[in-house]
Formats: sequence, structure tokens, C-alpha cells
Amino acid sequence: MHMIIIGNSAAGLAALEAIRKSDNESEVTLISKETEKPFSRVLLPYFLRGKTSYEKMLSYKKEDYFQSLNARCIPGKVIKVDTEAKNVQLEDGRELAYDRLLVASGSSPVAPPIPGLDGDDVFSMWFLDDAKKLEPKFAKGGRVLVLGSGFVALQAAWAALSRGLQVTVLEIMPRIMPMVLDDHAAELLAELIKASGVDLRVNAVTEKVGHRNSGGITAHLKGGEQIDADFMIVATGVKSNADFLLETGVAIDRGILVNRRMETNIKDIYAAGDVAQGPASLDDLPVVHALWPTALHMGLIAGTYMAGGSMHYRGSLNMNVTQMFGITVSSMGRFVEIDGDDSWIDEQLPQGHYQKIVTRQGVPQGAIALGDSGQVSTLGMLRPLIREKIKFRGGRGELKDLLARSLVEHHQAFTA
Repeated sequence: MHMIIIGNSAAGLAALEAIRKSDNESEVTLISKETEKPFSRVLLPYFLRGKTSYEKMLSYKKEDYFQSLNARCIPGKVIKVDTEAKNVQLEDGRELAYDRLLVASGSSPVAPPIPGLDGDDVFSMWFLDDAKKLEPKFAKGGRVLVLGSGFVALQAAWAALSRGLQVTVLEIMPRIMPMVLDDHAAELLAELIKASGVDLRVNAVTEKVGHRNSGGITAHLKGGEQIDADFMIVATGVKSNADFLLETGVAIDRGILVNRRMETNIKDIYAAGDVAQGPASLDDLPVVHALWPTALHMGLIAGTYMAGGSMHYRGSLNMNVTQMFGITVSSMGRFVEIDGDDSWIDEQLPQGHYQKIVTRQGVPQGAIALGDSGQVSTLGMLRPLIREKIKFRGGRGELKDLLARSLVEHHQAFTA
């Protein structure tokens, strides 16, 4: 049997490892359009901050990783899949036949329709090549304009600030991180970002970007203001890399639709990671969670089933955690209240810190934490309770004490 995995990142590698737990005989080929060496995308901000090297980003796995798993990784870009002939076609003309196929092709940055975002001084921060191009720009005294205010955008801003650059962040929405934090958490983080020296603008509509003959860019904002910078980083969202499947009959919405086995609607084709839209933990509705832990979990499930095994998939649960501007920022699940919800806010935290847990009829739904690593640990302990929909028996005032106990004690203190 020949299994092909399109992609060489978290989901694809997790699937390979899962396959080899029970199947050492089948031929496995990975196809990578970036690099034949596995690399960790989460290390890109650390590389730009000077906290890790380019070589270490490519040391995510051991040098003999593929050899040790009796697999091969080849360079190439997939442009078409023939589901009837069961082969994948590469840009260079090669065709590879498969018995089972995993699409773990990840996602790519999406730029808003603003004129001028295709110039030489405009970058994304998503691929390995982006880091190589950006690193020489991160020189002390330089000026960078960051478009967007999600995790990737603010990590880029934090990396630039830590390297001594002048940083301006433009967000079109009334507040930062609209998909990751609630209003109060966003306000606290925005205050911290501004206090660190970043020129943070919300309600900032960029109408066009001009490119100066002498180098650098000028952002033209609605209202007439112009902002000059040496270069710009655009981080306004990502989309699933599924275009090569558009004429195959594979069901695609925001991502490739999969069931709890990571199977698509086409026999012997699976999908996992950023490219996949699968069941969510909270409500079973299909969702794309472009997150490293979700990719690892989906890849594990896909590889297990491709090798003939079985494993229960409870659905993806969004959990974002990052450290920036001297504070740890995290959120998980549904952290904004709707009618019928209760919430608990820790009033004993230091100024500028914040923690909120949302429950519905006693069942935890989500949480937000700004502060230190201890608060993030609380979210980690809450995660299985959300996944398993475990109802809290005590009053809200007892929740903090219970979450401070070990995970074993949690399951004794909560009941379905």
C-alpha cells in the first residue's frame, strides 16, 4: 500500500508517526512545497526576535527523522488530484499514485483588497521563506508598519519592538484581537502595547499603500493621514490551501469537510490541520481551527485510521496561548457570554491581569487569561472539563479553588 501525505508540518508529521505505530510496511511519501526538513512554524517569531537560529527552526525533528520512520519526503507543489485514477499531479509534471491520501497542506496568508500590498517592501510572517526575507529588515532604528492585530500580527510587532524598531500597528476594527479576546481583555492588552512604545491604531482604515522610489512604503489612511515606514508586515488572516481540490468533488467549505475519522466525502482521502474543517468540541458544528495543537490532534486521528486503527475524536477546541509584551495571553473555547451564560472573573489578580471563565448551566464553555503562566495552567486544567462537558456542582465562588487542584481531583469534584 502507498500512502501519500501532502504537507510536511504538524498534521502531516503527526499522521506519519501514527501510521508507523501499527504499520511499518506500507510505503509513505510526504510532499512538501516549503522544505524537505520538518520545521516548526511557531518558532518564526522567536527567530525574528533573535531567540533562536534558522538552523534550529529546521531541527524540529532529528536529522534522520524520515529514514527512522521508513518514509520519504520529496519537494514539490501539488496542483491536482485525480480521485478516480487515485494519483496526485505535481507542478513539475510528476504523477504519484496513492492508495490512501492525506491532505495536510496547511494554510496561507490572506491579504485584504488594498491597492499596493503586492510590493517588494510588503511581507507576511507565515512561511519559512518569509522569515528569511524579513530577518535582514529587523535592524535597530528601522520603521515597520503591521497590518492587523491578531496573534501573528502582534507577535510580529513584539519581535520588531524587541529588536529596536519603531512599530506602528493598524487595526480596522474598533479593538485589537477581535477573534481571540473579549472587550476588557483587549483593552488591557492594548494599554500594555501602547505603554511599551508601539503606535497602536484601531478604527484605522488603510485605503492604499504607496511605494517610494527611494525604498519603503507610505500607508494612506481614510481621513487623509499618511504613515511612512521602511516595510510592512500584513497579518490579517489565513485561508486553507485546498484550491487544488476544487474540481475533484471533495466537499469544501471554509476548509475540507471531514468527519470524526478525518475522512472526506471521497473514499480513501483524508484531511487534517489548517486545511481541514472538522467537528468542534462545543457544538459539533464543522470549524477550521488553524492552531498547532489542533493540527497535531487531527493528524494523529487521520494517521490512526489510515493505518486501519480507530480512535475517538472529541472535536477541536480552540486554545490560543502566546507570550508577548511581557505578558502571557491566552483564550480557549467560547469566552464571550451569550444569553443564559454565567461568568466568573477573578478579582484578586494584580492590576493589568485578567481571568474570566464562562459557564452555561454549570458546564464550562471557555475562558480568557492575561497574566502569568499560572493563569494559563488554569486554562489547561479547565480544557478537559470543557471537552467532556462536565457539570460543575458547586457555586461559582468555589471554582477557583477546585481548578487549583490536580486533574484527578477535578474529576472527583465535578460530575456529569
